[in-house]
Amino acid sequence: MTDLAARLLAAYDHQVRTAIARRLPAGRTMDRDGPLVRVSGGFRGFVGYRSLAGLTGAEVEALIARAVAHFGARGEAFEWKWHAHDEPADLPDRLAAHGFVPEELETVLIGRAERLTDGSPVPGVEIRELTEPADFHRIGRLQSEVWGADWSWLAEDLLARRAVEGDALPVFGALAGAELVSAGWLNLTPGTEFGGLWGGSTLAGWRGRGIYRALVAVRARRAVERGYRYLQVDASPDSEPILRRLGLVAVTTTRPYVRQPDPAD
Repeated sequence: MTDLAARLLAAYDHQVRTAIARRLPAGRTMDRDGPLVRVSGGFRGFVGYRSLAGLTGAEVEALIARAVAHFGARGEAFEWKWHAHDEPADLPDRLAAHGFVPEELETVLIGRAERLTDGSPVPGVEIRELTEPADFHRIGRLQSEVWGADWSWLAEDLLARRAVEGDALPVFGALAGAELVSAGWLNLTPGTEFGGLWGGSTLAGWRGRGIYRALVAVRARRAVERGYRYLQVDASPDSEPILRRLGLVAVTTTRPYVRQPDPAD
């Protein structure tokens, strides 16, 4: 790892990894168990932490077991967000032994927002900020079409988060006439230097035209206007090459480990 990547990773670990606890939409609750932040409610629960370094194997096992019991009592699926540099090194095996299923591996990339603001207009496509509930439901349908799964929950998630975060969560759409062909949102984290880039999925027939790049640029401009220094992305294999070409630096990988509620819990 380069010195730059190491510095960016240290800033990410320190500022971002437990920032979710600072603001919660209606219907969600947060509690702590040692180093863990546990958020309940929404599409599924979430477990985050800055570091588990220094804990014994037995202590890690106890944290996992208590998280399983906590969400199991609610009958709620939840995600344990694992990073490749997390300790202990056998944490994925421990999670699997407790019934967690790994989802797709993503690469955490970080770049200076001010260096990502340039983006050429895409012929026939308008980038527009979206604020209406109907637009968020369109995003849910778009995501469902792109990924071949039910993403309808995303509309209510964005609406609930916007109700709390307001303009700290600007949402942008790429429209070809009246058709929404891509969308992405910027998660500005108060008290940190970081904004997170989320979404960016584009309909198959519109890929390769620079839409993803244009959505990055408009969100980077907003981040700079608001005084944020860095942009961070949990990048899929499709978007990672684009982001690397734009100058973002890979600092680690991350994978959600998801556990569904078990009647025996």
